[in-house]
Amino acid sequence: MNFDFISLLLFLWFIRDIKYVSFWLYLWQLKQYHSGRFLSHFKTEQGKKLISNPLQIAKILLIIVWILTEALSLENISLLLMPALFLIYFVEMIMYFRAVFYKRAKFPKFTRKVTFLFLVNLFVIINFPSVVSLVSKTAFGLGFAILLFDVLIPVVVSGIVLLFQPISYYYRLSLQKKAKIKINNLKSGLKIIAIVGSYGKTSTKEYLNTILSAKYKVLSMREHQNTEVGIPLAILNDLRQEHEIFIAEIGAYDKGTIKRTCEFLQPNIGLVTGVNEQHLSLFGSMDNLLSAEGGQELLECLPKGSLLVVNGENNYCMDLYNKANIDKIAYTFNQAQDVIVKEDSVSFSFNNQMVKLGILGKHNVLNLLGAIQIAIKLGMSAKEIAESLKRIDDKQNSLRIYTSKNGVKIIDSTYSSNPDGVIADLDYLNIYPGKKVVVMPCLIELGKEAGNVHNRIGEKIARICDLAIITTADFYQELKNGAMGTGMKEDSVCLLRDVDSIISKIISVCGTNDVVLLEGRLQPGILTELKK
Repeated sequence: MNFDFISLLLFLWFIRDIKYVSFWLYLWQLKQYHSGRFLSHFKTEQGKKLISNPLQIAKILLIIVWILTEALSLENISLLLMPALFLIYFVEMIMYFRAVFYKRAKFPKFTRKVTFLFLVNLFVIINFPSVVSLVSKTAFGLGFAILLFDVLIPVVVSGIVLLFQPISYYYRLSLQKKAKIKINNLKSGLKIIAIVGSYGKTSTKEYLNTILSAKYKVLSMREHQNTEVGIPLAILNDLRQEHEIFIAEIGAYDKGTIKRTCEFLQPNIGLVTGVNEQHLSLFGSMDNLLSAEGGQELLECLPKGSLLVVNGENNYCMDLYNKANIDKIAYTFNQAQDVIVKEDSVSFSFNNQMVKLGILGKHNVLNLLGAIQIAIKLGMSAKEIAESLKRIDDKQNSLRIYTSKNGVKIIDSTYSSNPDGVIADLDYLNIYPGKKVVVMPCLIELGKEAGNVHNRIGEKIARICDLAIITTADFYQELKNGAMGTGMKEDSVCLLRDVDSIISKIISVCGTNDVVLLEGRLQPGILTELKK
């Protein structure tokens, strides 16, 4: 093999590995560096494809052939191995640039942590061929080494992530200690509101911030700050003496997370927005989930004289409410009168105040009521609250509405998904005239309840939709059984994975004034193509 061929091969290998380092760091970041969430991804259909796709299988077979060729001294076959490897890398490079061009490539958000981990991985990749050359002086040996490295790249990236986890752990502890000290220094008169739950946290936080900011100096957590690192950083960087209220949304994937966070946060108002089976597989049991997302740890950390506010429409929340021996409020739809839900707005009255807001879906009325109850408790009048609600804009909607050039309405709910969220979005979909289509993947991290949850979702889909397109196979059959058992035709529940097939199916069914609900994490190309 000449030098130019080896150089070109290494260049293609380098491009390929940069792509996969970016992807695996993206996945770790998406799962918030939680090993349980990361590993659970490989139980899904999409996760399994990451380790059993055709190119990966071809590489494993090539490794086996490589070993046999070396062991049996098959020189004629050995001449074909390097060109075969070159061809694989060339194909991967073309696929990568195609994904970048169509905006389907996955990249992490380059925070300081990701940047550091990326640079460490880059250092390993750059130096790997040099290290191999010290052991093997042949192109044949170098080719085998970089091929083996490729197959193991998920292990390499994950090993580097986990290697630096202890540093992250002590960094987190340091931040939390500093945050607690700062809160203690500021605490006189400061109201700290902690929001937990399986769903509805972000919307409720945004509504609460909008309402309270009309009268008080409020600091609210920004997007994606709801972690054990993000919360103390917000306290240290943004919380000031002039703030009267601090609103913290707390995410949790382990029993004990809420307790650890509340120990330094020291909230005096706790809000539980709702609890369901989302993340059950991570917690291991419903008891563990209820301890964290269900608000038990939050309740235990609320001192005497504090306030607990819970979703009175949720049975798990009401169980917590009944246990609490502090001041408590349960908010329900009964606290709103004359509720009218339209395609682009909701209107209702509370305490003799009539409001009309550009928020979407009846479920958001419930989220608003939780925020309203806290505002009343903190001294705002119904009139002040009604006036403050005028400041809520469509940017605070978890749903986005688009209309395609051929008049099909598109409801974008791809930010995240959970069982109650799917049901709420389907209820909102039901107010539209025309044909109704839902496109969604199967939900993940539901543990042993996954089958039952998808069966219930299928039943709901059958009552509302003309067509359901499911994009992953994990619990497709359970969802389909639920839909068909409620009267939906078999050919109206489709399993379609690629963007072109999904778009083609929608176009064949939908026309002007029909509506498509995009639910959960879907391929970005679906929304892009539908909007055309």
